[in-house]
Amino acid sequence: MSKLKVATCSLAGCFGCHMSILDLDERLFTLVDLVEFDRSPITDVKQIGYCDVGIIEGGVANAENVHVLREFRAHCKILISMGACAITGGVPAMRNRFTLKECLEESYISGAGLVDAQIPNDPEIPLLLSQVHPIHEVVKIDYFLPGCPPSADAIWTFLTQLLSGQPIALSYTQLHYD
Repeated sequence: MSKLKVATCSLAGCFGCHMSILDLDERLFTLVDLVEFDRSPITDVKQIGYCDVGIIEGGVANAENVHVLREFRAHCKILISMGACAITGGVPAMRNRFTLKECLEESYISGAGLVDAQIPNDPEIPLLLSQVHPIHEVVKIDYFLPGCPPSADAIWTFLTQLLSGQPIALSYTQLHYD
């Protein structure tokens, strides 16, 4: 029997959810026996192939995030929104109270304190969206795994239940925000 293919990525966030995946510690060896990782920091594969499960952390803050998210949705049978940033926009969405112009001016002009300060305008820099969005506002999501970040135990429970076809049932103690 072939292994299920799993891909992961991080959009606008702190990468804490991926750190929780690494906190699986020795359970990573068991997970690798169950799945084959496609695009992920574990494999350093940059392009996503067709996968059974995609796991995305982080909010949608720029044009590149939108592209990556849509690519994941198109290539994954099941898409999981993991963590507060992916589910609600999280800390990156705190900028939503302000206009994009106000954010850029505070970051690069008035807050920088430089004489010739200017807002970057380079085609290599992804264009910022006017608001940070949770990923379900951009694509259809099949499952939500809350937490900031979700604990390794919550991730383990979630993935093992999903992979075995069981209903997802996380205990109250596995759902927390540190």
